[in-house]
Amino acid sequence: MGVSLHTRAKSYELGAASFFASWFSTIYVRLENDSWGVRFPAIMNELYSGSVAADRVAEALRELKIIQTEFAGFCPDAIVWDYEDRTKQPPWGTNISPEITSLANYFVTSNGKDLFRVMRGAFEEALRSACAVTVQ
Repeated sequence: MGVSLHTRAKSYELGAASFFASWFSTIYVRLENDSWGVRFPAIMNELYSGSVAADRVAEALRELKIIQTEFAGFCPDAIVWDYEDRTKQPPWGTNISPEITSLANYFVTSNGKDLFRVMRGAFEEALRSACAVTVQ
């Protein structure tokens, strides 16, 4: 089953639930040093739980930008597919496009778009609409 972000008026397709969970796992391990939500509470606590309230969307967008910037410092092989079982690998293993040069551009939606760009669009739309972002 696919995961999407939703604002009041728009939906933003992301991809498989395992793919999105991997994104959170990678943040947890690589950027939060195994301390869930300490550095990125709007993303790791609120979005992960299913929604970011309208008054927290700006904070989530700020955190998203930091995550992308910091992911740029990690090679693609730093991906964490499942923080609870770190031996698990993505279904495609290491067979990735040569265009993927870091974790910042590793995550691509099921319809071929950059995950960070899609998420940024959802948060920016939510800011314009003064509404929450929900995960479904």
